[in-house]
Amino acid sequence: MQASEVSRAVAAAMSTASSLDLTVDDAIVLHDSNKLTLRLLPCDVLARVAPVAHQVAQFEIDLAQRLAESESPVAALEPRVEPRVYERDGFVVTLWTYYEPATPREASPADYAHALGRLHAGMRKLDVPTPHFTDRVEQAQQLVASRDRTPALADADRELLGGTLRSLRRRIGARGGAEQLLHGEPHPGNVLTTKNGLLFIDLETCCRGPVEFDLAHAPEEVGEHYPGVDQGLLRECRILVLAMITTWRWDRGDQLPNGRRLGTEWLSQIRAALDRNGLDPHG
Repeated sequence: MQASEVSRAVAAAMSTASSLDLTVDDAIVLHDSNKLTLRLLPCDVLARVAPVAHQVAQFEIDLAQRLAESESPVAALEPRVEPRVYERDGFVVTLWTYYEPATPREASPADYAHALGRLHAGMRKLDVPTPHFTDRVEQAQQLVASRDRTPALADADRELLGGTLRSLRRRIGARGGAEQLLHGEPHPGNVLTTKNGLLFIDLETCCRGPVEFDLAHAPEEVGEHYPGVDQGLLRECRILVLAMITTWRWDRGDQLPNGRRLGTEWLSQIRAALDRNGLDPHG
């Protein structure tokens, strides 16, 4: 979130919670990306705040409620208030249960795979309209193609990213494997380690595709514990996802700390992975 917006977003979250008879004297910023995640105290509520124009909060709330009904491992909404989207001062605010981190904070690969499998099982029961994973690849392709939006990307790197996104999107699609509703970005940053087990958050990235696309966001060891994985497809999905997140780092509006350094490192990793797997980004 833009630095100029952070104080307004915090104020919007605090005033929203106060208006719902929750006691709020302080707000701790837990995460700042396209939305702001806050811990409100002393009521101990997690607030997620986003500009009105850049959010799908109602979709996320509806999906979280439906997944919770099937006991899927997702974070719960705050039970003391009505489960809906609150709008204030140009922001939307959603209120969630705050979970104290468990010790150790890092989950074992087996536990991670088991939790993701449970989430996928719950998602298979739902029929909700979502984008296809290739729609997100297309967004990355458009970004690579725009010199205005990625002015610092060298021509050779632009060609590498564009070719990798295009060729792997085609290869994965040609496999014709089973597809289902996915989390979309179940990386460790979207997994909470709690006393109730692992819980997934940030459901706004949901899409349809093969489960290997989700597994490509998780640590490599997780894929070794997930049953029935097509390891060849998973390798291709890992390179595709790496190309996507590398592309975001070259967006001139990217605000991830050390984003450009990561983007440079990941370009090298993409070249190595393509070579290791005998893949031609121009094929």
